[in-house]
Amino acid sequence: MNLLEQIINDNPEIEFLIADGFDDAVIGYDVNTYRLIYSVQKCMDILTQQGMLEIDAIEHLHYNTIGAYVGENTPIWCDTN
Repeated sequence: MNLLEQIINDNPEIEFLIADGFDDAVIGYDVNTYRLIYSVQKCMDILTQQGMLEIDAIEHLHYNTIGAYVGENTPIWCDTN
């Protein structure tokens, strides 16, 4: 069971907004807003392991994922660099 599955199992009453394809990049959730927290670095790793060049992965991630507002449950993106 990955961390996302554990969070969902531990909080069955909460409807988390999940970023497609980045389940393994979840590093936690905000206990006040119940928004999932994703690691930008882990998202980058996922994209590059799928064959995307790093520069393309950065652009894709920022334009299509991090930059997208999808309501009050929009995930939190944590960049530790």
